[in-house]
Amino acid sequence: MRRSLHTLAGLTLGSTLLVTALPAPAEAGPRPDQYTDVLDMHGVPSNALPAEVNEINVFADRGAWHAYALPGQGDKDAYGGFSGPLYIAQEYPWWLSKAFSRIRLSENGRDIDLGAAGAPRLTALPGMLRQVYDLPGLRLTLELRFASGHSALVRAYVANTGTSPRTLQVGWSGSLLRPDTEPMKSAPSLHATARGVAVGFARVREQWDYLTDGTERFEVTHAAPVRTTVTGDSYRTDLARPLTVAAGRSSALTWTETYTFTAAEREREAPAVRNLLRRPGAAIDDTDARWRRYVAAVTDDVPAGRRRLAVKALETLVTNWRGPAGRLEHGGITPSISYKWFTGGFWAWDTWKQAVGVARFDPALAESQIRSMFDHQITPDSATRPQDTGMIPDCLFYNDPARGGGNWNERNTKPPLAAWAVWETYRRNGDVGFLREMYPKLVAYHDWWYRTRDHDHDGLAEYGATVDPANATPEDRRQAAAWESGMDNAPRFDAALGTGVVENRDAAGRVVGYSLNQESVDLNAYLAAEKGYLAAIARRLGDGAASRRLTAQARTLTTAIRTSMYDPETGFFYDIDLASGRRLVDRGRGIEGAIPLWAGVATGQQAAAVRGRLTDPGEFATAMPFPTVSKSSPYFAPEKYWRGPVWLDQAYFSLKGLQRYGYGADASALAGRLRGSAAGLLGDGPIMENYNPLTGAALNSTNFSWSAALLLALE
Repeated sequence: MRRSLHTLAGLTLGSTLLVTALPAPAEAGPRPDQYTDVLDMHGVPSNALPAEVNEINVFADRGAWHAYALPGQGDKDAYGGFSGPLYIAQEYPWWLSKAFSRIRLSENGRDIDLGAAGAPRLTALPGMLRQVYDLPGLRLTLELRFASGHSALVRAYVANTGTSPRTLQVGWSGSLLRPDTEPMKSAPSLHATARGVAVGFARVREQWDYLTDGTERFEVTHAAPVRTTVTGDSYRTDLARPLTVAAGRSSALTWTETYTFTAAEREREAPAVRNLLRRPGAAIDDTDARWRRYVAAVTDDVPAGRRRLAVKALETLVTNWRGPAGRLEHGGITPSISYKWFTGGFWAWDTWKQAVGVARFDPALAESQIRSMFDHQITPDSATRPQDTGMIPDCLFYNDPARGGGNWNERNTKPPLAAWAVWETYRRNGDVGFLREMYPKLVAYHDWWYRTRDHDHDGLAEYGATVDPANATPEDRRQAAAWESGMDNAPRFDAALGTGVVENRDAAGRVVGYSLNQESVDLNAYLAAEKGYLAAIARRLGDGAASRRLTAQARTLTTAIRTSMYDPETGFFYDIDLASGRRLVDRGRGIEGAIPLWAGVATGQQAAAVRGRLTDPGEFATAMPFPTVSKSSPYFAPEKYWRGPVWLDQAYFSLKGLQRYGYGADASALAGRLRGSAAGLLGDGPIMENYNPLTGAALNSTNFSWSAALLLALE
């Protein structure tokens, strides 16, 4: 059905146009043009549904749930607009348009071709996307920043570079990119508004593809009076009056692009939008100052040759930042906006690692993402799993199961690194109140491991699974336990297939959880480190008795790891069989055997032997160092997830472990090789989930948050 609607805003044109002389004044602090295009953000979508891994890198900020890219050179049909937006339908990314708001300039009834005068400058800078079109006698500059967690602020500067006044007609146009299949296809609907144009969304509950409640809205709001016509899936907005620009002067047009999930969000955002349209300069100054602080923080004391990589890591993390929405009560960092399954949720051990990197430039955001996981810590009054009091679920999404969410997971948790994250965040901002808030929650989580994951009560824990309807069979439990390790398909778990899970019972004989039939070296090294961090927190909070108790426990666990998990013949650490205590040497060496160095639980002699493995080209010092499985292992597979690819978190732990035991030169050399051999890392390619250890080729998800965070933490 075709429909047409005209509306006119009631503002005066003079109140919305900024007229300035050229050029703009310079700004203090790090110059944005030092870090242009550290990540290639050019591309125009052809379909509403991105590939499972979206090949167009995008930009978002302030926790927004929509993002943009730049057209590429030659994408003339998108000139004058920003690609997208890419919007998140609660948990899944979709493109709304090729370029929803394309500005048009015309004079004397004839459109001005934005591509006629040569290639435009289409640039991504820290905190901003910019386009510059040099036209005959005119310069058009477009800048997009995020001014809030819901609204992008866009300004168009029309500069008259000639010698006489110019009178122009200004308009905007765009079209929807509809999904190909129902019910998603009919979800978006286009509407004219008094200030611009809006897209509403119908209720769709496609659990694995598209989730909306029928309350979502994307809206473009102009400061200047406009009239809008909607025809089918396309619209046209025109400035109510011609724009006259004097010679040597510049006029600015301002609009916002706002994405909200609920009416309550829209109501809260409305005064913010009005203020942005009245006083855009204040928002621009605030955003630019924040990004100068961010850039200064991540590049401080970083060698010049690595500063662009640091800024790319920063941009990756900020784009993956999502504000509170749905069941996510605090803002946090998703693993990747670019991968369908990682777009709309927070994972536990991703969060711990990401917080350590984020704390370098925004400790408050690091605190928020840690809280985002603890918001859903299991409490004693849980109706379904009181035995799991203290546990942190594996991952949280916009929708929990009660709301039809399929991605939310309480079948398992993830490795215990929360106290490390809290302490590292505290080291950046000195927030003792945050330590006080988190300490009892951290203790409850730590205690949960020993209550539900220490089958034989010997102080060495196992990865396992919760009592959960989704863990009904032994294979379900084994799968959840492998997920709990974070190393889903690692060869060390192969032998547990089918029968490798045991029940854990409380004093009354009730099943409270399940364990793999092996005690894992990384898990216990992490727990030893956590005891140390908890002891430090207790000491800082003035609880000397708790600090001494935790320190003693850490020493006991350290002794157990050294004596039972280290194999003198092969010079490496391994998981051990739960029943016999036999070290599982026959399953090959995995990078988990380096975690005792990071945790500081290895003896000097043991660390020297592990260092030998980590620096051996036939073991872990591959072309891109630190594969997850040693090159010498019969199970080594360089492109099979946790059976060989290089993950930057494990590389980080290995490098920090080498540094801890005095092998700084080795760590420096291996870190340099790591950065230099990873495809695109030192260029404008995205930071990847993992890499081929033999070639450095990029693997799996692009723009991966924990990789970015730990690259920052390595500096």
